Amino acid sequence: MRDEGSGSILAIGVLSAIAILAATSIPLYAALSARSQLQGAADAAALAAADVRRGVTGGFPCDVAADVATANGAELARCDLDGYIATVEVRRETLGFELRSTATAGPPQKDSIR
Repeated sequence: MRDEGSGSILAIGVLSAIAILAATSIPLYAALSARSQLQGAADAAALAAADVRRGVTGGFPCDVAADVATANGAELARCDLDGYIATVEVRRETLGFELRSTATAGPPQKDSIR
């Protein structure tokens, strides 16, 4: 029995496995990165809406939240105000998937300040 060329077959198999792993993991890492950026956009939009609601800055809370979300590459999907507390939901399409993230911001709670 001859073993000539068996190393080439093994190398092709190993390289194919690495290529398949890279092809499936790169989009996953891109989606995870987009999810992290989307959470940052939601946090910033909620903070901006809460600041407007408290009178720290001017404008309408949900309009300012939409502007901040857009500046961070997201779209404002929902904006709810409850007193000085703002809850926003933002969305973005990434690699054919719709990602959503929610954030809430408002004044600090008295019992949380130490």
